Amino acid sequence: MAKNKYSKRDLDRFRKNIQQKIDELEDNMDDLRDDLNINSKGNASLSQDSVYSVHMADAGTDSFEREKGFHLMNRETDYVNFLNLALERINSGEFGICTVCDGKIPEERMMEVPNATKCVTCKEGEKLNNPQS
Repeated sequence: MAKNKYSKRDLDRFRKNIQQKIDELEDNMDDLRDDLNINSKGNASLSQDSVYSVHMADAGTDSFEREKGFHLMNRETDYVNFLNLALERINSGEFGICTVCDGKIPEERMMEVPNATKCVTCKEGEKLNNPQS
């Protein structure tokens, strides 16, 4: 076994951790989707006459909350996609290996940030060299 690779037992533990995170995120997204559907149906069903009785500030708040919900959905969808890519890296044997220095990314980092593809040193170096990101 290569020095910079995780054992099968470790990879199984990572896979379980990632799948648990995906399941939690999907539950959260289902709740968000339900909230967005309820809110949009309520506003869409207002008749033309009643639109004028709704205070503009209330309509603005509703719009802001709906937009915030959509942004959160997009963010969580992106994170689920990154976690699925991490599962693919587990299957291909590339999980936990820094794409810059080919070193083994510490287990603590991989448990907290399972979609990480760089070790802390390389990630910090990247941020120092490119401060706009």
